[in-house]
Amino acid sequence: RAELSRGVDLMPLDKEAGLKRKVLGSWSEFFSSEFLPRGFLQMIFLDMSDFDRLHYRVEYVRREFLGEVRCLVFDVDPVSKKDKGRFVGRIWVEDQDFHIVRFNGAYGGSSLTSNYFNFDSWRTNVGRNLWLPAFIYSEEGSIHDKRTINIGYKAFRAQTRLWGYDLGHARQEQELSKVLVESSAGVRDADTGNDYSPLQAERSWDHQAEDNVADRLERIGLLAPYGEVDKVLETVVNNLEVTNNLDIQPDVRCRVLMTSTLESFTVGHTIVLSRGLIDVLPDEASLGAILAHELGHVVLGHRIDSQFAFFSRVRFDDKDTFKHFDFARTPDEEAAARQKGIELLKNSPYKDKALSAQVFLQAVRSRAREIPNLISPHLGDRISANWPVATALAAQPGADKDKDSAKDKAGAPSEEKVDKSVIAALPLGGRIKIDPWNDQLRMLKSKPVGMVAEAENTPFQITPFMFYLTRVADNSPAPITAAAAPGVEAAAQMDAPPKPEITQDLPGRPAPEPRKP
Repeated sequence: RAELSRGVDLMPLDKEAGLKRKVLGSWSEFFSSEFLPRGFLQMIFLDMSDFDRLHYRVEYVRREFLGEVRCLVFDVDPVSKKDKGRFVGRIWVEDQDFHIVRFNGAYGGSSLTSNYFNFDSWRTNVGRNLWLPAFIYSEEGSIHDKRTINIGYKAFRAQTRLWGYDLGHARQEQELSKVLVESSAGVRDADTGNDYSPLQAERSWDHQAEDNVADRLERIGLLAPYGEVDKVLETVVNNLEVTNNLDIQPDVRCRVLMTSTLESFTVGHTIVLSRGLIDVLPDEASLGAILAHELGHVVLGHRIDSQFAFFSRVRFDDKDTFKHFDFARTPDEEAAARQKGIELLKNSPYKDKALSAQVFLQAVRSRAREIPNLISPHLGDRISANWPVATALAAQPGADKDKDSAKDKAGAPSEEKVDKSVIAALPLGGRIKIDPWNDQLRMLKSKPVGMVAEAENTPFQITPFMFYLTRVADNSPAPITAAAAPGVEAAAQMDAPPKPEITQDLPGRPAPEPRKP
């Protein structure tokens, strides 16, 4: 969690006692490198303190559109080559209020003991005259080039996403301004029974625990507000319930965890899937398989810790969140939920497409060593990569034996048999876009890309950010519009621009002391 009012300041939320991650290169027996999270956060700033004509040379290049926003493009270099941490690269400045909306380059002055990485930093318009850092893509070395193996760290790609600028404020304002219309009919309490039976009281108590947990996670920015993506998940859950003649009370709800890790869990009758997991799922059938597994926990009555119904149990420091909450299930509960999930899928609309779910799980299993942090959950369970979905469905009794045999062979494909052109999983960011201001999630709507080459089939990989920027017409916050294609260049014949005063500091941010990443 970043405290931007203090400059580049981070508060860890993970269970480990620090934020450092060691990455060993080919000389690992002699040297090791550490990625510092502060260094990646620093990339939201062009320069921490001295972006002015005294320290930088700015050269006009052209005008260009980033989506609907017309920008002035400049190349930037430090006046003194000896200064460390000065930005070298290109900036895009919107042509109305002259705010920097994108900058691409690196900080100069790397040495044998410290390195600055190439990055592409984007800002989004969330209000009139208000552009805030939102997305950063960074890359160093080539993950496809073996010549980079001898550098002091492994070649990498990284995405940094920022959200939670208006955390909790919008919800409080809605509560104060919500209009409630009372019915003209009188209250008739005596006509129906309003007492709680012991079972109803138990369910209500567990429901209160669910609400307490969801409210706490949402207030600290780890759970997205209820919205469009949750409704998509609930539609799939409803398909599973209807085709299996289930009438679950209280109703099953779905929510989205904001993290990139691949994890899912249940909090009573609330199913939670991480944003990263939804991003990489290749199709609805794979989503249905994941939700069927979690719905199995609900059907089997695997309960939440009812202690969370006490409000004192959800009052703790934000930095202790991952230590305080743990929704992982026991191995026996997981095994029972997998079996119940198979039964639910057998009667569902997704039973004939179970092979795609198994190909996805196989991809998770085969790349587990390459992406250990991505598949390590914060709050829930690991993805059941060894769950033979298609095989189990093909082996269900009552079907023709020959068909069963054929399905069984098709249901457990080896890695060699799977066509490499088949999309086993999508890259991160393949489904959902984030509104950095109010944390709302929306499904990504991009143009069809046509045939995908084998080299472009990159499951679980990180890709660069490209956004279709738009302006907000008034002071009310509005979501960013994301697209899969870069902005279109404006005509080259445009007149030379005026000489604006470029704004790069965040509103109300005190200038902190420079720090190295």
